[in-house]
Amino acid sequence: MDYQTYRALVDQLLLEGKSTSEASYDLHYTKMNVQRMNRVDKTVSLTDDLISTINQLKGNYKFLVITEGWCGDAAQIIPVFNKIATASLGRIDLKFVLRDKNLPLIDAHLTNGGRAIPVLIVLNESADQVLATWAPRPKILQELLKEWKKETIEMPILAEKLHGWYAKDKTQSTQAELNELLKGLEFN
Repeated sequence: MDYQTYRALVDQLLLEGKSTSEASYDLHYTKMNVQRMNRVDKTVSLTDDLISTINQLKGNYKFLVITEGWCGDAAQIIPVFNKIATASLGRIDLKFVLRDKNLPLIDAHLTNGGRAIPVLIVLNESADQVLATWAPRPKILQELLKEWKKETIEMPILAEKLHGWYAKDKTQSTQAELNELLKGLEFN
């Protein structure tokens, strides 16, 4: 599904008291994530460097994103994928699939043995070759999360630190990593 369809699905399920998964506790996370996606959609602009790289893309690509509405990292990141696709003026075709309805796909793209999301799979124009993948959060945040997990395993505390970091970073680390990924596409 495209970004607008994905967002509409998450919003509609929320109105029905549901999430993209079967777990009822995911409803709380989904509510917060809708607010996060709205904020990122409204407040974040792509960096000049990233726009320049997008404008220099010679080929056409397909971005397939594995996600779920309850995922906090996805809420902070997938609006950036959409902004990149929009700025590409059709050179990047962006689609989303739900992780829990596509287990063979996520199992082919595990992060450290886990089904962490979001996962960005970059395919060539004919979608018969994987050119790159990126998941599930910026590398600096992955390292910080490892350190934070040494201090506590309580999810509310980890989530607060994680989303605090995202708020301060304002997608700059995500954009920098995606910029490098896009630069590498021209050599595939």
